[in-house]
Amino acid sequence: MPARPRLLYVTDLAYEARGRRYGDEDIALSSRLRADFDIALCHPLDAEALMDGYDAVVVRNSGPVLHYQEQYDSFRARTAACGTRVYNPLTGQADMAGKQYLLDLTAAGYPVIPTADRPEDLVRLPASDLYAVKPKAGADSIGLEFLPSDRLGTLSWGDALVQPRIDFRYEVSFYYVDDAFQYALHAPDPGRRWDLVPYEPSVADLAFARRFIDWNTLEHGIQRVDACRTREGDLLLVELEDLNPYLSLDLVPAETRDAFVAAMTASLHGYLRTEPRV
Repeated sequence: MPARPRLLYVTDLAYEARGRRYGDEDIALSSRLRADFDIALCHPLDAEALMDGYDAVVVRNSGPVLHYQEQYDSFRARTAACGTRVYNPLTGQADMAGKQYLLDLTAAGYPVIPTADRPEDLVRLPASDLYAVKPKAGADSIGLEFLPSDRLGTLSWGDALVQPRIDFRYEVSFYYVDDAFQYALHAPDPGRRWDLVPYEPSVADLAFARRFIDWNTLEHGIQRVDACRTREGDLLLVELEDLNPYLSLDLVPAETRDAFVAAMTASLHGYLRTEPRV
């Protein structure tokens, strides 16, 4: 390994994400990582063609994969065949692999919004006036719709997930590097998902988030645990983002941002010391 490892940093700088500034975050974060690494930025559609000659491919704000599913599948196959290090490693069991994990966690009794993908399982969901219906391969609320119970019979089952609409007080996100908690942010207004402010988690909050980090068993990488606080005060998992979680680094204090960059730098160095996959 060279003294200064070479990283191919994958980002869609021009992607228009509602309430988020992908380009600003990745320009700022990659510039900080240059203290330890030689870095080249590229669009996700160019990653497969450019990845040779780099010590690792770092996937950051690359946008919803469903917009370029064929190219992403080819990228995954090529990195697996070549033993290319990808950060996050492509072994995640959560959003990286689709939405099946919501069904698995529901079946295993984890504190997650109850989820079904078969009409016969609807009886296991809490009664609700409206149900959220989303594609299994969805991301960024693409394809999300809300239906009353009497319209669920019209669904094309197999590709859709159904969840009761939760009347929650607010959403909160917990950010991790490897298995270490970094910071938390929450959206006080349920209708404004990305209007986030710093949040001081309780011991119980961190125990909740840690259950999902432990479940996913990613030794290296960045994860974001998204949850909602119910009217009764409980936390329920909304999403476990383990592919390209947006970090909202511009909303945390400078010392928190510095600590995150240091943790990510150490994580990358640790990952680069592991044996490439073959």
